[in-house]
Amino acid sequence: MDLEKVFHMNGGVGDNSYSKNSSLQKKASDKVKQMMVEAIGRVLVATSWPKSMGIADLGCSSGPNTLLNIKDMVEAAGTAAAATTREVPEFRVHLNDLPTNDFNTIFRDLPEWYRELKTRSRVYVAAYPGSFYGRLFPDNCLHFIYSSNSLHWLSRVPSGIYDEKGVSINKKSIYISNKSPPQVQQAYREQFQQDFSSFLKSRSRELVRGGQMMLILLGRIDPNPVHNIFWEILYQSLATLVSQGEVPEEKLESYEVHFYAPSMEEVEEQVTEEGSFKVEVVEMYEIDKDAGNCSSYGVAVAKTVRSIQESMLVNHFGETLMLDKLFHHYATLVNQHMLKRDNDISSITIALVLSKIN
Repeated sequence: MDLEKVFHMNGGVGDNSYSKNSSLQKKASDKVKQMMVEAIGRVLVATSWPKSMGIADLGCSSGPNTLLNIKDMVEAAGTAAAATTREVPEFRVHLNDLPTNDFNTIFRDLPEWYRELKTRSRVYVAAYPGSFYGRLFPDNCLHFIYSSNSLHWLSRVPSGIYDEKGVSINKKSIYISNKSPPQVQQAYREQFQQDFSSFLKSRSRELVRGGQMMLILLGRIDPNPVHNIFWEILYQSLATLVSQGEVPEEKLESYEVHFYAPSMEEVEEQVTEEGSFKVEVVEMYEIDKDAGNCSSYGVAVAKTVRSIQESMLVNHFGETLMLDKLFHHYATLVNQHMLKRDNDISSITIALVLSKIN
């Protein structure tokens, strides 16, 4: 599967779009907004207050979160400048995601965004499609890199989970579970290490001396990656459709996700091993269980997962997959797990700021 051609969040502004179902991701970025503001201030000082500041949002997706995050960065720079009587730099904003991303939804919101922006400085916004697991920009052109809710997506499903005939050995699972053979867990860990190292190497070339990155990604507290309840529930929901004769079992048993939620220790170890950056700040926190405008937390999570996974599910199972029914089952199962005291259905997020080692 060529993920660059298949994987994308649901575009547009409809009921099942990522734009309408990304409030949980916004909660993650809001929790660490002050961390980002402080990082912007450090970058301006470390880079001697550049006249033109390069900012990149990697894995920007579409919808309101993208421009709200950029607005926070631009205004943070303005606040830092006002505190020191410095001139606010102009901003070159690079929005990156895979080529099938709905960049047009972002661009349609730009005129209103410019009107609401509280800065007199010029802000230039452009799209840069491509995988962030390789080079995206010229050497030494960026001052600050931001990536939220993206780096837990791997560049591929790990090849180590397939046998010599190309058949998945990860039966009764679509991710790492208690049913997975040990080599499945190892394959996912190694793919994350390889991808994250490639990401760091590429960004170290693109950042100027004194530049920093802020990364926000799903993680885990337990050192053992087994038992991710959200993927287990998706498997159970698909298995329900199999039992009802609506999805072939072989289709379910060949579906795997390109995802890995690392521990904080794994992230820090990989940063140290790759050697281009040092960790300035790192935090781990839990996202509040809030249903938002939905009828229940289960419905809110189901709509979020659908807006993220629909492109992959349709590509694998076909256009006939009954998505409404699938995610009705998903919402019901999430709500059932919420009622069980021994079932933790928390979403854990890791946020860290890295500075380039000169």
